Amino acid sequence: MILRNILKGMIKDKLRNAKTAAPDDKPRAAIIFGAGATPGIGAAIAQRVALGGLHVFVTGRNLEKVQSTADAINRNGGHATAIQVDATDADQISAAFKQLDDAGFVVDLVIHNVGTNRHAKFLDITADKLERSWRADCLSGFLIGQQAIERMQPNGRGTLLFTGASASLRGKAGFALFATAKAGLRSLAQSMAREYGPKGIHVAHIIVDGMVDGDRLQNFIPQVLDKLGKDGSLNPEAIAETYWHVYQQHRTTWTHELEVRPFKENW
Repeated sequence: MILRNILKGMIKDKLRNAKTAAPDDKPRAAIIFGAGATPGIGAAIAQRVALGGLHVFVTGRNLEKVQSTADAINRNGGHATAIQVDATDADQISAAFKQLDDAGFVVDLVIHNVGTNRHAKFLDITADKLERSWRADCLSGFLIGQQAIERMQPNGRGTLLFTGASASLRGKAGFALFATAKAGLRSLAQSMAREYGPKGIHVAHIIVDGMVDGDRLQNFIPQVLDKLGKDGSLNPEAIAETYWHVYQQHRTTWTHELEVRPFKENW
């Protein structure tokens, strides 16, 4: 029994060190695109990642929101940096990664948490609207993915997580815009996982299905949350725990795709 416990401890230490050791002793960091405000999926992931010991770079189009998230992390003893980034702008994405590089970090975790879920009748969709939706939800994943892979590949490790939705799997009536972009992002993630998984880079796609009890609903349509009732909407902190779990997975048990939804959700 004593020997068994010693061996278990050695295995746990080995798995833990596999995630924390860095090439050339450089500290590891995470960067989250679409961090947003608190409460929300991106902000909750940033807080969980910081709690896990990584310096986290939080990015978004609204600097005030991501700065607020970074400030909250720093006040609670974590380490975070806020950067204003439009996830459809290749130059801004590149500059954000360069800021991480210049600060002396090795990027170990990249989160793409960008989504523009909008209801629109099919005949009301213009080519311009379709392209803008695709650029926001799919092209952004391509641009961020390339920057991430370029940095992770020389180290032979790293994790890249994409936030999906039920629209990633099926196109519902009135959601052609969102489904077109999200389905493309899902296929992109699959291709990247198959190409770079054998090279030590973990690419995963997490489908968030349902209403999220976050900043948007709380501030703009709180009646929806009231109608859903207790635990009828997704808790951002619980979602963040799922992302952290996937990041922590040993490479002999990697998950590529999983779904999270409230127990009440009709799916």
